[in-house]
Amino acid sequence: MASEAVNAEAVGSVREEQLVVFRLGDELYGIDINRVQGIERMQRVTKVPRAPEFVEGVINLRGQITPVIDLRVRLGFERVEATKESRIVVVMMGEDRVGLVVDGVDGVTRVPVDRIEPPSDLVKSEEAAYLRGIAKLDKGLLVLLDLDKVLEGYEVGRVEVAEAA
Repeated sequence: MASEAVNAEAVGSVREEQLVVFRLGDELYGIDINRVQGIERMQRVTKVPRAPEFVEGVINLRGQITPVIDLRVRLGFERVEATKESRIVVVMMGEDRVGLVVDGVDGVTRVPVDRIEPPSDLVKSEEAAYLRGIAKLDKGLLVLLDLDKVLEGYEVGRVEVAEAA
Protein backbone atom coordinates (compact mmCIF):
# COMPACT_ATOMS: atom_id res chain seq x y z
CA MET A 1 0.00 0.00 0.00
CA ALA A 2 2.78 2.43 0.91
CA SER A 3 4.30 2.10 -2.56
CA GLU A 4 0.96 3.20 -4.07
CA ALA A 5 0.85 6.49 -2.19
CA VAL A 6 -0.08 9.17 -4.70
CA ASN A 7 0.67 12.15 -2.48
CA ALA A 8 3.82 10.84 -0.87
CA GLU A 9 6.78 13.09 -0.47
CA ALA A 10 10.17 12.45 1.01
CA VAL A 11 10.96 14.35 4.19
CA GLY A 12 14.49 13.41 5.09
CA SER A 13 14.40 9.67 4.61
CA VAL A 14 10.73 9.30 5.61
CA ARG A 15 8.04 9.31 2.90
CA GLU A 16 4.81 10.95 4.02
CA GLU A 17 1.31 11.63 2.76
CA GLN A 18 -0.37 14.95 3.46
CA LEU A 19 -4.04 14.45 4.30
CA VAL A 20 -7.07 16.58 5.11
CA VAL A 21 -8.59 15.02 8.25
CA PHE A 22 -12.32 15.22 8.92
CA ARG A 23 -14.91 13.58 11.15
CA LEU A 24 -17.96 11.48 10.43
CA GLY A 25 -19.50 10.71 13.81
CA ASP A 26 -16.70 9.78 16.21
CA GLU A 27 -14.36 8.48 13.52
CA LEU A 28 -11.53 10.27 11.73
CA TYR A 29 -11.16 10.07 7.95
CA GLY A 30 -8.51 11.39 5.61
CA ILE A 31 -8.25 12.29 1.95
CA ASP A 32 -5.29 13.36 -0.15
CA ILE A 33 -4.81 17.11 0.21
CA ASN A 34 -4.11 17.43 -3.51
CA ARG A 35 -7.76 16.57 -4.22
CA VAL A 36 -9.12 19.29 -1.90
CA GLN A 37 -10.02 22.67 -3.43
CA GLY A 38 -11.37 24.22 -0.26
CA ILE A 39 -13.36 23.83 2.92
CA GLU A 40 -16.61 25.78 3.21
CA ARG A 41 -19.02 26.44 6.04
CA MET A 42 -22.41 24.84 5.61
CA GLN A 43 -24.76 26.87 3.49
CA ARG A 44 -28.19 26.50 2.00
CA VAL A 45 -28.24 23.58 -0.43
CA THR A 46 -30.81 23.68 -3.22
CA LYS A 47 -32.53 20.30 -3.49
CA VAL A 48 -32.70 18.70 -6.90
CA PRO A 49 -35.62 16.40 -7.75
CA ARG A 50 -34.87 12.76 -8.52
CA ALA A 51 -31.22 13.05 -7.48
CA PRO A 52 -29.60 9.97 -5.91
CA GLU A 53 -30.24 9.68 -2.16
CA PHE A 54 -26.68 10.71 -1.26
CA VAL A 55 -26.84 13.91 -3.34
CA GLU A 56 -27.97 16.73 -1.05
CA GLY A 57 -28.40 19.10 -3.98
CA VAL A 58 -26.34 21.95 -5.42
CA ILE A 59 -24.77 25.18 -4.19
CA ASN A 60 -23.50 28.27 -5.98
CA LEU A 61 -19.83 28.30 -5.06
CA ARG A 62 -18.13 31.44 -6.35
CA GLY A 63 -20.32 31.49 -9.43
CA GLN A 64 -20.07 27.78 -10.21
CA ILE A 65 -22.92 25.34 -9.55
CA THR A 66 -21.43 22.58 -7.40
CA PRO A 67 -23.15 19.29 -6.50
CA VAL A 68 -23.09 18.46 -2.79
CA ILE A 69 -22.93 14.88 -1.54
CA ASP A 70 -23.73 13.79 2.02
CA LEU A 71 -20.67 11.64 2.68
CA ARG A 72 -22.36 9.96 5.65
CA VAL A 73 -25.16 8.68 3.41
CA ARG A 74 -22.75 7.76 0.60
CA LEU A 75 -20.75 5.61 3.04
CA GLY A 76 -23.88 3.93 4.39
CA PHE A 77 -24.24 5.82 7.68
CA GLU A 78 -27.36 7.41 9.09
CA ARG A 79 -28.19 10.90 7.84
CA VAL A 80 -27.92 13.59 10.54
CA GLU A 81 -28.76 17.26 10.67
CA ALA A 82 -25.89 19.67 9.98
CA THR A 83 -24.37 21.44 12.99
CA LYS A 84 -22.25 24.57 13.30
CA GLU A 85 -19.18 22.31 12.97
CA SER A 86 -20.38 20.68 9.73
CA ARG A 87 -18.38 21.60 6.66
CA ILE A 88 -18.43 21.09 2.92
CA VAL A 89 -15.07 19.76 1.70
CA VAL A 90 -14.77 20.73 -1.96
CA VAL A 91 -12.84 18.16 -3.98
CA MET A 92 -12.01 17.67 -7.64
CA MET A 93 -13.27 14.67 -9.56
CA GLY A 94 -11.70 14.96 -12.97
CA GLU A 95 -12.84 18.36 -14.24
CA ASP A 96 -15.74 18.60 -11.78
CA ARG A 97 -15.92 20.16 -8.33
CA VAL A 98 -17.95 18.22 -5.79
CA GLY A 99 -18.80 19.19 -2.22
CA LEU A 100 -18.69 16.52 0.49
CA VAL A 101 -20.68 17.21 3.66
CA VAL A 102 -18.72 16.09 6.74
CA ASP A 103 -19.38 16.50 10.47
CA GLY A 104 -16.26 18.60 11.02
CA VAL A 105 -12.74 19.20 9.76
CA ASP A 106 -9.79 18.62 12.09
CA GLY A 107 -7.10 20.04 9.80
CA VAL A 108 -4.19 18.75 7.79
CA THR A 109 -1.73 16.11 8.93
CA ARG A 110 1.29 14.32 7.54
CA VAL A 111 1.36 10.55 7.89
CA PRO A 112 4.47 8.45 7.24
CA VAL A 113 3.57 5.90 4.57
CA ASP A 114 4.96 3.11 6.72
CA ARG A 115 2.13 3.82 9.21
CA ILE A 116 -0.52 3.13 6.55
CA GLU A 117 -1.87 -0.38 6.18
CA PRO A 118 -4.34 -1.76 3.66
CA PRO A 119 -7.81 -2.56 5.02
CA SER A 120 -8.09 -5.98 6.62
CA ASP A 121 -9.82 -8.73 4.66
CA LEU A 122 -12.33 -8.84 7.54
CA VAL A 123 -13.65 -5.35 6.69
CA LYS A 124 -13.59 -5.77 2.93
CA SER A 125 -17.10 -5.64 1.55
CA GLU A 126 -19.03 -3.65 -1.01
CA GLU A 127 -19.46 -0.87 1.56
CA ALA A 128 -15.78 -0.97 2.53
CA ALA A 129 -14.65 -0.70 -1.09
CA TYR A 130 -14.17 3.03 -0.45
CA LEU A 131 -11.28 2.37 1.93
CA ARG A 132 -7.75 2.95 0.70
CA GLY A 133 -6.09 2.13 3.99
CA ILE A 134 -5.89 2.70 7.72
CA ALA A 135 -3.26 4.99 9.24
CA LYS A 136 -2.03 4.50 12.79
CA LEU A 137 -1.74 7.87 14.51
CA ASP A 138 -0.88 8.78 18.09
CA LYS A 139 -4.50 9.88 18.64
CA GLY A 140 -6.02 6.73 17.11
CA LEU A 141 -6.81 5.27 13.72
CA LEU A 142 -7.41 7.35 10.60
CA VAL A 143 -9.50 5.80 7.81
CA LEU A 144 -8.15 6.80 4.40
CA LEU A 145 -10.78 7.13 1.69
CA ASP A 146 -10.29 6.45 -1.98
CA LEU A 147 -12.23 9.36 -3.50
CA ASP A 148 -12.34 7.75 -6.92
CA LYS A 149 -14.23 4.80 -5.44
CA VAL A 150 -16.39 6.97 -3.16
CA LEU A 151 -17.57 8.90 -6.19
CA GLU A 152 -17.40 6.00 -8.66
CA GLY A 153 -20.40 6.14 -10.94
CA TYR A 154 -20.82 9.80 -9.94
CA GLU A 155 -21.18 10.81 -13.58
CA VAL A 156 -24.48 8.93 -13.63
CA GLY A 157 -25.63 10.93 -10.62
CA ARG A 158 -24.42 14.14 -12.21
CA VAL A 159 -26.44 13.45 -15.36
CA GLU A 160 -29.54 12.75 -13.25
CA VAL A 161 -29.00 15.99 -11.32
CA ALA A 162 -28.51 17.96 -14.56
CA GLU A 163 -31.62 16.45 -16.15
CA ALA A 164 -33.73 17.13 -13.07
CA ALA A 165 -32.60 20.74 -12.77
